[in-house]
Amino acid sequence: MSLEIKTAEELVDRDLEARWAERRQGPQAEVLRWVLRAFAERGGPIPVSEVEAAFPDWPATAVRDELAALDEKDLIVLAEHEIPLAYPFSATPTPFLVRLADGRERFACCATDALGIAAMLGARIMIRTRCHHCGEPLELAADATGPLGAGEVMVWVGKRQEGERRACTSL
Repeated sequence: MSLEIKTAEELVDRDLEARWAERRQGPQAEVLRWVLRAFAERGGPIPVSEVEAAFPDWPATAVRDELAALDEKDLIVLAEHEIPLAYPFSATPTPFLVRLADGRERFACCATDALGIAAMLGARIMIRTRCHHCGEPLELAADATGPLGAGEVMVWVGKRQEGERRACTSL
């Protein structure tokens, strides 16, 4: 097996970047920001009823429609009555544990998402995981600028298989 090493610029997925830029616009953006804040503040899963209650001026069906659109765009996972995942957060334990500055812990969907939590919150965090290659425990700090004192840490990036919709299929 050969290992291809790429720079961050070479790994950029322009389609994904465009999709994420969309999340900053319109009613879906308001709903997504609320869901992300809820995950950051108290963890998940987030009950759909709480999202509906957070938008008292909207009909509940409009909130559910926005959640369904976010799910279709692969920005959240909408289960029957709850949201168990909103990138970068997972309510289900993953190999990527993030300790926030105040000691609360959250799970990230992947290594890149763990780093993204620091940038999203504009705060220093600690990330605990295991080396993908050898299984050794890893712990590193990150802030909004990226990993701190990580030396030559590598992030393993997989490619989504044809027909896979979810980026979180490996969780």
